Amino acid sequence: MGNFDKQLNQYAQIIVNIGVNIQKGQTLVINAALDAAELVRLLVKKAYEAGAYTVKVNWSDDTVSRLRYDLAPDESFLEEPKWYAGEMLELAEKGFAVISVVSSDPDLLKGVPQERIVNYQKTYGKAMAKYRQYMQSDKFSWCVVAAPSPAWAAKVFPNLPEQEQLAKLWEAILSTVRVDQDDPVAAWEKHIQTLNEKSAYLNAKKYKKLHYIAPGTDLTIELPEGHIWVAADSINEQGHAFVANMPTEEVFTAPLATGVNGKVSSTKPLSYGGNIIDGFTLTFENGRIVDVSAKQGEETLRGLIEMDEGSHYLGEVALVPHRSPISESNILYYNTLFDENASNHLAIGSAYAFCLEGGKGLSQDELKSRGLNTSIAHVDFMIGSAEMDIYGVMADGAEEPVFQKGGWAF
Repeated sequence: MGNFDKQLNQYAQIIVNIGVNIQKGQTLVINAALDAAELVRLLVKKAYEAGAYTVKVNWSDDTVSRLRYDLAPDESFLEEPKWYAGEMLELAEKGFAVISVVSSDPDLLKGVPQERIVNYQKTYGKAMAKYRQYMQSDKFSWCVVAAPSPAWAAKVFPNLPEQEQLAKLWEAILSTVRVDQDDPVAAWEKHIQTLNEKSAYLNAKKYKKLHYIAPGTDLTIELPEGHIWVAADSINEQGHAFVANMPTEEVFTAPLATGVNGKVSSTKPLSYGGNIIDGFTLTFENGRIVDVSAKQGEETLRGLIEMDEGSHYLGEVALVPHRSPISESNILYYNTLFDENASNHLAIGSAYAFCLEGGKGLSQDELKSRGLNTSIAHVDFMIGSAEMDIYGVMADGAEEPVFQKGGWAF
C-alpha cells in the first residue's frame, strides 16, 4: 500500500470512527459527488466493518447539477423535494448517521440567473426545515468532510500544472485532518481536548458581549443568557460522541439574535450558491442586517440575506486563531469547511440549539424566546485576520482581551 493509499484509508477510518462514530446496527447515509467515489467506497467498507446496519449513498454530479440550472423550466425550482426530506426525516428519527463529502466547483453556478438559485435554496430549505432542526439539536450524528474534484483543485491551485492540481489538494486536505501524522486517532483526541479547554474557559467567564475591532470592523455581539461555548465534539440523542466537521479548529456559540450592532468586513471569499462573494461589509442594528456592500457577488449575498426573515440575523459566532494550521498553510480553499477553520467567522441564519443550556429539547418558538435566531439558512462567512482584537465584556461592563492580534489572549 502506497503512502497516499494508507492516508486515504486512515482518513476513511477517522471519519467513520471519530466523525460519525458509527454504532453497531446503525444506518449510515453518505451524500457525495462522483468525484469522491474512491473515498466513498472506503467509507462504506469501514462503516460495515464497524457494524453498520445499512449504508445508503446519495450520489451527485456537478455536470448534471449545472445542466439542470441551465435547462430545466423555471417552475421546477419552486417544487419542494418532499420525497427526499421525508426519507431523511424518517431516518433521522430512527437515529441514523450522515456523512456529507463536499467537493463541488466553487464556481459551479457562475452565470446562472440568481432567481433560479434563490428559488431552489428556498424550496429546499423549507422542505428540510424539520430535518435541520433535528441536526442543530444533535438528534443524530453528522459529519462534513471533503474530497477534491478537478475543478475545485484548479480553482485552489491555478498556477500548478493540471496534472499536479488534484494531488496537491489531496495532500492539503489530508494534512488538515491530521492523517499525515504517525497516530491520527491520538492526534485527534489531543486536538479535541485542546479545543475543549478553550470552550471551558469561555463558559466559565459567561461574557455578556464580545467586541470585535479590526480594519473595516467594529462590531458588538451580545450573547444570550445561558449560552454555551462548544468545541469539536458533540453528543447525540443516544449519548454517543461525534465530530461534525473534519477539519475543525473553532470554538463557537450562538449570539443573541437582536444583540448585534456595528459593522463587520469579510476577510476571505465566500463560496455560496455556486458563486463567489468577496470584499463584503455588513452593517447591523439591533441584530438585523441593515446595509450590505460587496466587491464581488453582491446580488448573491443579497439573495442569501433575503432568504427569510431569520436570514437578516446571525446564528453563530465562532473563534479561530489566525495562526491555525489551515491559516498558516496560506491556501485559500474557496470552501467554507476549510476557510472557516482558518478564520474567526460568523454565520447568517439559524443558531444551533445545543449552544444554549437546555436548548436541545426546546421548540423553535422556545429557542426564539430565549434569544436564538431561526431560519432556513445557515451560512458561515470569514472575518478574522492577524489584525483582529476581540474583547469579552462582563455583566458589569468590564472588558478583557479574548483575542489579540488574531490569536487567543489566554
